[in-house]
Amino acid sequence: MRTVPLGKTGLEVPAVAVGCMRMNRLQAAEAERFVGTALELGMYFFDHAAIYGGGECERNFGQVYTGPRENIVLQSKCGIRKGRYDFSKEHILASVDGSLARLRTDYLDILLLHRPDVLVEPEEVAEAFDLLKMSGKVRHFGVSNHSPMQIQLLQRYVRQPLVANQLQFGLGHAYMAAQGTHVNMADDAAAVRDGGALDFCRLHDITMQPWSPFQYGMIRGPFIGDKRFKDLNAKLEELSRAYGADSTALALAWILRHPAKMQPVVGTMNLTRLASCAKAAEIVLSREDWYALFLTAGNTLP
Repeated sequence: MRTVPLGKTGLEVPAVAVGCMRMNRLQAAEAERFVGTALELGMYFFDHAAIYGGGECERNFGQVYTGPRENIVLQSKCGIRKGRYDFSKEHILASVDGSLARLRTDYLDILLLHRPDVLVEPEEVAEAFDLLKMSGKVRHFGVSNHSPMQIQLLQRYVRQPLVANQLQFGLGHAYMAAQGTHVNMADDAAAVRDGGALDFCRLHDITMQPWSPFQYGMIRGPFIGDKRFKDLNAKLEELSRAYGADSTALALAWILRHPAKMQPVVGTMNLTRLASCAKAAEIVLSREDWYALFLTAGNTLP
C-alpha cells in the first residue's frame, strides 16, 4: 500500500488506517484473522481509543497481535468519559497506562486527544504530554474533532507538535470541501462549520484523518447502496467499471484524491470490504470524476 506523511513526525504511514472501534464484536479467532488480513494488505496502522468497547477493543487487539512491535503503528485516543470529557493531567496519564496494558505494548506511536474538553487547561495537557514523551510511553501527539483555534490554544503550551486531527469527512459528509467552493456566498453551503480545519491542517502540516468515510450526516448510516443516494450510487457503479474497483474503493479513493494527503480511518470488520479499502490506495481519480462524485452526492457549485 502507498504511504502518506504523518504530520511532522518524519513517518510514512499507510494511506488507509484500520479503525478498531468495532473489534469487541469479534471472537478471538475472527480478531486474529482480521488483524492478519489487514497486515497482508499492507494496512499496519491501527487506530484505537480507550472508550471503544469500554476498553475491550484494545484488549482484543492486544491478545491477538503477537508479531514484532516495530512492524505496526498503534494510535489511541483519550479524553471521553461517561457523561463528560476529561483532558486533566491525571486522566490522560491514567488513560495511556490503561491503553498500554490492554494493547500489551510499552508505547503508543501516536496519542490523540478525543473530542474537545470545554474545561481543558492546556498547561495540564502540556505537563502530561511531557511526562509521556520523556517516559517513552508516547512518541507523537495529536487531536480528534478539534477546530483550528482549539489546536492553537493547545499548541501554545504543548511543546510537541500536534501531528494529526481526526474529523468526519467523505462523500456523505463533505462540508469541509463544499465550503471552499462557496466563499463569499450567502447560501448554506458557505457556512464554515469547523473553523477552516482543512486549510489550517494543510498550512501547519497536520495530517487529516477522516473518520466514518462511508457515513452520511452525523453517522446516520452508510450511503453506499442507500436508495436516498440514487445518483451517487449510480455514478459509483459507473466509475467502478471504469476503474476496475467496487463502490467502496471508489468512495474512499475520492478522499485520497484530495491533495491534503489525508489518511482515512475505516472501521469495517468485514474482510472483503477491508480489501476494497486497501484497493482504494491504488486508485487516482481524475479531476472530472472527483467533481462528478462530489456533485452527485448532493453538493453544488456556485
